[in-house]
Amino acid sequence: MAKRDTILHRCETAGLRMTEQRRVISDVLDGARDHPDVEELHARAAARDPRISLATVYRTVKLLEEAGILEKVDFGDGRARYEDAEREHHDHLIDVTTGQVIEFVDPEIEALQEKIAAKLGYRLQGHRLELYGVPVPRKPAKG
Repeated sequence: MAKRDTILHRCETAGLRMTEQRRVISDVLDGARDHPDVEELHARAAARDPRISLATVYRTVKLLEEAGILEKVDFGDGRARYEDAEREHHDHLIDVTTGQVIEFVDPEIEALQEKIAAKLGYRLQGHRLELYGVPVPRKPAKG
C-alpha cells in the first residue's frame, strides 16, 4: 500500500475538532484492515478508552463520512461497514456463508471495465466491484 496520511491528520487538515475520544476512534480506524461496523469499532475503541460510548462512535463515524474521510460500504448483510476513503483502490469478494470480506485487485478486471466504459462512450471516474460467493470444496490430492 502506498504511503498515505493518517485519518487523524486528514481530520485535522479538514479543520474537524478532534477530542481525545475522536483521536482514539481515528487511530482504531487507521489500524483496521477489515471493514468494521459501528459496534465492532466501538468495542475496539472502548478497549482503549472505556469512556467512549456507542453514541460517540456513531457521531464520529457520521462526521468522518460527511467529511469524505471514511467510506460506508454495505455487503448485503444489513450492517453498514466502514473503510478509509483514501485507501488504494480494491474490489471485494464476500463469502456469503461466513461474511468474510476478501480484498483483491485484478489488472484484467480493471482493464475490462475501462474497455466497457469506452465502448459505451464513457470515461470511468470510479467504480466499486463486489462479488458474492461460496467456497468451492477442494478435491483431495491424489497420493
